[in-house]
Amino acid sequence: MRASQPPVTHEEHREAIALACRVLAHRGLADGILGHISLRMAENKLLVRCRGPQERGLAYTEARDIRLVDLDGNPAAEGELDGGYTVPNELPLHTELLRRRPDINAVVHAHPPRVVAADLAGLRVRPIVGAFDIPGTRLAAGGIPIYPRGVLVRNHRLAGEMIDAMSGRPVVLLRGHGLTSAAPTVEQAVLQAISVDTLAGLALQVTAAGGQLQDLPDTDMAELPDLGGSFNTGTAWRHELARLGIDP
Repeated sequence: MRASQPPVTHEEHREAIALACRVLAHRGLADGILGHISLRMAENKLLVRCRGPQERGLAYTEARDIRLVDLDGNPAAEGELDGGYTVPNELPLHTELLRRRPDINAVVHAHPPRVVAADLAGLRVRPIVGAFDIPGTRLAAGGIPIYPRGVLVRNHRLAGEMIDAMSGRPVVLLRGHGLTSAAPTVEQAVLQAISVDTLAGLALQVTAAGGQLQDLPDTDMAELPDLGGSFNTGTAWRHELARLGIDP
């Protein structure tokens, strides 16, 4: 059967989400076939990466893999789930966050091996660096909570448990599973996930070398400037696209 193409609406958003999926994979946060990104499009609609009949993993995501559905996983426009496309098993992870968190519009779920390993080793994501990654340091200083169940978040009950553990924070770790990152934009949600992964990797390196993790002193934290969204998000995102060989 010939796969039908999605409607022409929201094409820029579809392409942006597809590129974000590829960034995640290129950064090693989703180097297999698992993971997904969503973006709120209306009160009860979202664009989400779906599985297609020729699934190849996040590194090869195309705009046609991003489909418009409602909060129950039904197609929100004609043809959206035609051609063998299906919503992620963990769609409730996205939809419950969008229902409960009006402050966010984008959700990233990924399985970064370093994040999983650091958590299983008992290493919390902490503000152990300073100017090395200012947004990441501030994120870690606010706390990265943990959902202590290594389950597939496939229904509203489990999604509710994860959100309760998240406690309104931007990122939550899922034990033996990965992480969920939520933000007003797709770019912010992905960059948050990258920062958490980097901090987890550094924690593993420091402890493997026999070192002790120490939080950045408050006096140093107070000296870290806010470089602004145009730099923290805009410039950082252009860099991520350039790493993919894409001219933004």
